[in-house]
Amino acid sequence: MRLTAADVPVPVRIAGMAIIVTRCLSVLMLAADLGYDGLADFVHRSAQAWDSTLIFIASQLLFFIELRCAIRLMRGDNRGRWGYVISQLLVVTYLLLASLGWIYPEIFSLRGDTPAAVIHALCLHKLPDFLVILLLFLPVSSRQFFQAGR
Repeated sequence: MRLTAADVPVPVRIAGMAIIVTRCLSVLMLAADLGYDGLADFVHRSAQAWDSTLIFIASQLLFFIELRCAIRLMRGDNRGRWGYVISQLLVVTYLLLASLGWIYPEIFSLRGDTPAAVIHALCLHKLPDFLVILLLFLPVSSRQFFQAGR
């Protein structure tokens, strides 16, 4: 059975579109903020050591995994929903550990003077993703859509 746009509940459709739009806009805003020279410098710095390169490649892979999860969940695939949750757990774990200085390199990290400030910044940074997860798990229509086993 093929899904139509009318078959997808509104919370699931909003969540899927929010994932795609926020990820694509964040890349565009980062590129606009850094400019060509800043972007080239960022990639160059990321390629200086194997661990920086590994984290940089993992971040790019995670970007495409999140986009794929968004497409899958809008098609009713429960694995897309859980894949997105797992990716967010990985991101939160890395950001917390890197921002607190527990793991190196800190290519992606949040600024804060104290651990409480870092946690506060992390909560503010990940709030939209948490709201997307709520849209995927809380509304009855979302749960029924994924339980139907499409």
